[in-house]
Amino acid sequence: MNRVAVTSSNIVSVGYDQATQVLEVEFRSGGIYRYTGVTQEQHQELMAAPSIGSHYHAHIKNKFPAEKVEQEAAA
Repeated sequence: MNRVAVTSSNIVSVGYDQATQVLEVEFRSGGIYRYTGVTQEQHQELMAAPSIGSHYHAHIKNKFPAEKVEQEAAA
C-alpha cells in the first residue's frame, strides 16, 4: 500500500485503500499498523486534522480492528 508522508511528531506516513477500507499508519518508532473498516470520510478527516496524531488517538486507535504489519526485508 502506498503511504503519504505526514507532518506529525509520532506518525511518519498514512495510506488508505478505499476499495477494502483499510487504513495503514507508519509510526516513527518503526511500527506499521493496518486498521480495517475505516471509511473514506474517516480517512479524509484524519488527513485534514490540525493534529494527525491527536486525531489518530481520539478516532482511530482502539476504535477499529488492527494488525501490525511485518516489514519486508530490503533486497
